[in-house]
Amino acid sequence: MESINAAIIYYSSTGTVHALARAAAEGAEKAGAHVRLRKVAELAPPAAIDANPAWGRHLQDTADVVEAGLDDLDWADVVLFGTPARFGNPASQLRAFIDTTSSLWQQGKLTDKVYSAFTASSTAHGGQESTILALGNTFYHWGGIIVPPGYTDPVQFKSGNPYGTSHVAGEGLPDDVALEAARHQARRAVEAAAAFKAGRRNS
Repeated sequence: MESINAAIIYYSSTGTVHALARAAAEGAEKAGAHVRLRKVAELAPPAAIDANPAWGRHLQDTADVVEAGLDDLDWADVVLFGTPARFGNPASQLRAFIDTTSSLWQQGKLTDKVYSAFTASSTAHGGQESTILALGNTFYHWGGIIVPPGYTDPVQFKSGNPYGTSHVAGEGLPDDVALEAARHQARRAVEAAAAFKAGRRNS
């Protein structure tokens, strides 16, 4: 298989999306990719974080995770973005990172990469699909190749979201089905990137 670089870039406040991101990194590595797991910077005020003990605890637990930079996007052949659903949209922390990418976009360095997204919401109908679709708007502008998981693996018929891995955070941390769905999504994205890269080299 073609040598593939995969960046898993996410925001997580209390750990749910972080768990999905780690599973996605495992899936990408299993597919043979070189992987960078990156979190985006926390921008919430201390008062908001202090109001939720799980939020502050997660910040401490993930202090060693490297923050995402533009070099991670430039390096990657495939990028999976993870975010909580915020009123049906990506979290502002992830959007703030995406809003710094204009220089790469203007140089054409975000085109022809494979993109995919995963999410979590507090409730079953908390905007999971619309959050993933909202990220798709950015991928269109970048000239990206969007690779959803679809119903391409038995686990997808259990997880039930063809747009991207999702989880109901109100039910606790991601279960085995959600984690395996994240692994499958990442493997599929890596395989698609490898096929595209090989096709371009041989064309």
